[in-house]
Amino acid sequence: MCVAVPCRITEIDGPVARAEVGGASVQIRLDLVEGVRVGDYVIVHAGFALERLDEDDAMATLALFAELDDASERPTP
Repeated sequence: MCVAVPCRITEIDGPVARAEVGGASVQIRLDLVEGVRVGDYVIVHAGFALERLDEDDAMATLALFAELDDASERPTP
């Protein structure tokens, strides 16, 4: 299974950017998405931004990931 993760762009240098998710900073490629700016959210898979998304959608998706993480840490009955 593959999972693409919403990340916020913090720096851009040509087709390479720094993106942040969950306090971690990662280097990604922007070759597949046009018009990305610092502060934008993008969906990242395998080191490539696949598309831009608005902040509300990014926050909703990240909240779902956090819920899944919390649920995975609970002991099973």
